[in-house]
Amino acid sequence: MGKNKIDAIGVLTPGGDAPGMNTAIRAVVRTAIFHNLRVYGIHKGWHGLITGQINPMDIKSVGGIINRGGTILHTHRCPEFRDPKLRAVAYKNLDEYGIDGVVVIGGDGSLAAANIVAKETDFHMVHIPASIDNDISCTDYTIGFDTAVNTALDAVDKIRDTAASHERVFVIEVMGRKHGILALEVGLVCGAEEIIIPEAKFNINKIADKINEGRERGKTSFIIVVAEGAISGAEFGKKLQKKLKRIKVRVSVLGHIQRGGSPTAISRELACKMGAKAVESIIAHRGSVMMAARSEYICAVPFKEVLKKKKRADLDHLRLAEMLSI
Repeated sequence: MGKNKIDAIGVLTPGGDAPGMNTAIRAVVRTAIFHNLRVYGIHKGWHGLITGQINPMDIKSVGGIINRGGTILHTHRCPEFRDPKLRAVAYKNLDEYGIDGVVVIGGDGSLAAANIVAKETDFHMVHIPASIDNDISCTDYTIGFDTAVNTALDAVDKIRDTAASHERVFVIEVMGRKHGILALEVGLVCGAEEIIIPEAKFNINKIADKINEGRERGKTSFIIVVAEGAISGAEFGKKLQKKLKRIKVRVSVLGHIQRGGSPTAISRELACKMGAKAVESIIAHRGSVMMAARSEYICAVPFKEVLKKKKRADLDHLRLAEMLSI
């Protein structure tokens, strides 16, 4: 390290998977090769870096993966990376392969870990935000968010057919343990009658009154989207059923189908642009930055700026959804 010329980079995908990660890996590998760099895939995230699961990658390594969900590098939760002694082992492994910089593709936990590495070493660490939650600050979108929204939307549209046929209320639980950004987007675009998110309180009596009023007007079905971090779909369904006497409540938990599937065009475009920009940032010796989507552009934002801010659900979208659901 400390040399002027970048010779090799590594790429890994710690934490939860998101559609478009493979597209980003492909962009990183091919951009590196285009610039005559050696590139290594680090399998199973930080765990693989500690255990030395590092392999060279070439153009064939990333052939046919642009449309595949998940990550060909696999992922692995690695709480042991908090141990400074094990991090030292990881750094030694990077040195042994002559790796000058690392592209980390993942969510907020991956970003925090990359920041620690950047502070403790002189490796050029660059983060690509990939998360179905879209909960990382300083970027309009994360890789995988648009795909997750569309996956959930497709499921809700199908469930609405059943809800209308049986004249029922369907409570649909989507992912989002800490934030309701995904639920808010899904609820808005599917025309949900109510959206329950951690960032806003709900009144079960008012929701029941709204459903009863709608029923009196001749409305035959109702969709309620619930973020798992606000309340479980099952619990919310039980509370609501107690308030409704003339209409049945059913619950559907979408679960991990939201993580999988072929990435949408938007998720792929973000991945291509961010992957290429990340490699070129390392070549320019610009580390400790995250690739951020801002309008039509990809910008490099310092870790410290990203980490000091918290992204929150836009409650104006919740107001809009409420206004359109009358």
